[in-house]
Amino acid sequence: MPRFPAPITLTRLDVQVFRVPLDQPVVTSFGAMRDRPAVFLRLEDSDGAFGWGEVFANWPAAGAEHRARLLVEDMGDLLIGQRFAHRSDLFHRLTEQTRIRALQCREWGPFDQAIAGLDVACHDLMARKAGQSLAQFLNPEALARVPTYASGIHIRDADKVIARCRDAGHDAFKIKTGFDLPRDIADTRRIAASLASAERLFADANQGWDRDQATSYLQGIAEVPLGWLEEPIIATASAEDWARVGQDSDIPLAGGENLAGFEAFDRSIAAGTFSYLQPDLAKWGGITGCETVARRALASGATYCPHFLGGGIGLVASAALLAAVGGPGLLEVDVNPNPLREAFDLFAPTQPRSHLHLPRSPGLGITTLPHALAPYQTLHARLTAKGHTYDAP
Repeated sequence: MPRFPAPITLTRLDVQVFRVPLDQPVVTSFGAMRDRPAVFLRLEDSDGAFGWGEVFANWPAAGAEHRARLLVEDMGDLLIGQRFAHRSDLFHRLTEQTRIRALQCREWGPFDQAIAGLDVACHDLMARKAGQSLAQFLNPEALARVPTYASGIHIRDADKVIARCRDAGHDAFKIKTGFDLPRDIADTRRIAASLASAERLFADANQGWDRDQATSYLQGIAEVPLGWLEEPIIATASAEDWARVGQDSDIPLAGGENLAGFEAFDRSIAAGTFSYLQPDLAKWGGITGCETVARRALASGATYCPHFLGGGIGLVASAALLAAVGGPGLLEVDVNPNPLREAFDLFAPTQPRSHLHLPRSPGLGITTLPHALAPYQTLHARLTAKGHTYDAP
């Protein structure tokens, strides 16, 4: 397992929040995103080395600024001046040290997400100090590129969006369903019939149905060659409900973005609930947790497909982890407009978007945030040994 070139001592944390207003909300079965937020953070050590991370901030609507303040005001004493000797030290130590804090306010999610972003930044920092890309740092035999699928496609807009994605080189598409059951069945059948023989289709219900509704949908599309159905029922449904949904169809199930903790993932893997396991490294685990889960999933015969629906830092980190652990998984690429992702120019103009090529430069390949993001900044918090400050955008 890779180690730091030497133990590091953290001296500075910068957290920046961005929000992009949307002309057309991103609609899911449980709600609509009316802007695209992102929380990007930068860690620095006593040698001046740095690393970037991203914290999940899509929900709730006011969550981004809260997570930024949590990082600098509630976790600063656990970071600044602290020494970390191993690449996973930060994740394990902070997870333990924040247990009571999270319990006191019953906010396990925000703490998990803050730690996840810090863990990604710590790995980026570490890879830079080693002079390697993050993917190569995690595995010298890492893939140079990873396959992708176009995500975030509302089922009602699928015809025009899939056509646009196809023109960009995508050959796999995921539609958002879980709205109107009879119409969803009819639309799924029609969309699948419109695809070329080499193209693939997936569906995501975003926990929108109960067990009987999910079964009805699967029965209604029984002959459709759907690659997977993602989160047809609530993630916390009983093992019996998940098993019943899976038994009623040959279509594979996918999920994992709303699981957290090694025990929860281990139970899911042992039960064989998901053929495609989808942890989100900005929601829980960062690199440390999701790498472990990915390798356990692959060893069980499941496929690791990272979930991600945010900005450019989390996307390239997800790609690096997928490239490092391998397997037949695909990288989720949201195709809804989002300057917080697009400004990072992760896809070369001449390369089809069916694959994302990993950066060869150290770490995540990101030195500074793109200047194009400046108009969308709503908060910049800085934490050093002298305390924390907030800069006006």
